[in-house]
Amino acid sequence: MKPVAVVTGGKQGIGRGISLALAREGFDIVILDLAEDEAALSTQEEIRQLGAQVVFIPCDISDVDALPTVADEAIAAFGSVHTLVNNAGVQSKPEDYGMGILDITPKVFDRVMNINLRGTLFVSQVFARHMKNTNSDFYQSIITISSINAKQVRVDAPEYSISKSGLSTLNQILATRLANDGIGCFEVLPGLIETDMTKGNKTAINALLEQSLIPMPRWGQPGDVGQTVAMLASGALAYSTGEAIHVDGGMHIQRPGLVRPKRPKQ
Repeated sequence: MKPVAVVTGGKQGIGRGISLALAREGFDIVILDLAEDEAALSTQEEIRQLGAQVVFIPCDISDVDALPTVADEAIAAFGSVHTLVNNAGVQSKPEDYGMGILDITPKVFDRVMNINLRGTLFVSQVFARHMKNTNSDFYQSIITISSINAKQVRVDAPEYSISKSGLSTLNQILATRLANDGIGCFEVLPGLIETDMTKGNKTAINALLEQSLIPMPRWGQPGDVGQTVAMLASGALAYSTGEAIHVDGGMHIQRPGLVRPKRPKQ
């Protein structure tokens, strides 16, 4: 028997990097994502090539009423679940970028919050109930992917920063509640990771790299996040919980005298 990890949003981008890293670590994988398209099939094939089994379950985590059924299907796939990786999330739609806190609409706010925060809370709930009621031979964990924007606010996308800062608090609450059950809870805060989600900002981000605003002057890769998640899921930090780990090349470090580019007024 092998440990089993559920990865929300696990078919592409950071989620794909996480799924592959966990497969290399010896996990079988359940991917929860919107549709089993070409990207999903490709990721599954790569997981199998690594010697792991994989199951894909269509899931929109914002549909919280469906989550208990999705969890039952995920658990049934391999008999148990030992790690949940809360990776699924969205940014604002391109047409909504630049909508500051004085202009944001309920529709824009609710879309991001329903997926990034509300959906993540309730998917954590259903899998945490399973884990705490399971006598497991493997380390159990819930690992939540937030963002550097949980700490460095985005005035051009306030709903995104608010949702990610909410995940930081959610991680602390889960860690406190589940510590006595032996379930480790961690937050991973990626910085500038090269994915389809960030390709539209490539010119601006390259400018940040050229200005030495990131101590490690390169783009982060999905595999960087994946390796961090795999380490946490392995139980390597078994006497830690509630920790927040930055995967951002040192971008979060406050440096005296550093002047960041001014953002336009909203």
